Amino acid sequence: MPKGTKPKAKVMRIEEAFWEQPPAHFEAFSKMLVHPTNAATRYFDFRLSSYQPKGYAEVHVHKVAENIYYILQGKGIVELDGEKHLVEPHMVIHIPPGVRHGIFNTGLEDLVFVVVASPPSDMPAVKPGRDRRM
Repeated sequence: MPKGTKPKAKVMRIEEAFWEQPPAHFEAFSKMLVHPTNAATRYFDFRLSSYQPKGYAEVHVHKVAENIYYILQGKGIVELDGEKHLVEPHMVIHIPPGVRHGIFNTGLEDLVFVVVASPPSDMPAVKPGRDRRM
């Protein structure tokens, strides 16, 4: 954004965002709601994620980014530095930089959760239009 330019606010319906499949995610999709690729932000990656039964994100680590997950629906397991925790609706998971983590849908329904990450530059690139499943 050029210097002196006022950032533009964003309002959208969730249905306006396509489901995208991030790298190293299997049967796991995200709607990129606020991200530098689609909003005037440098600090946030805010997405809704939905993992089908057996879906997962491989265990990985971010050097700089912090992640917060808020579980809306379903049950699963989050692994944090090798320790497994059962997660279900209304649970919050904070993942500081350097913590190896992955999340797995071990339940019988979709595992749906909100993800907030900062800074977005340390998150795996999700190119809009990569997987336009609805």
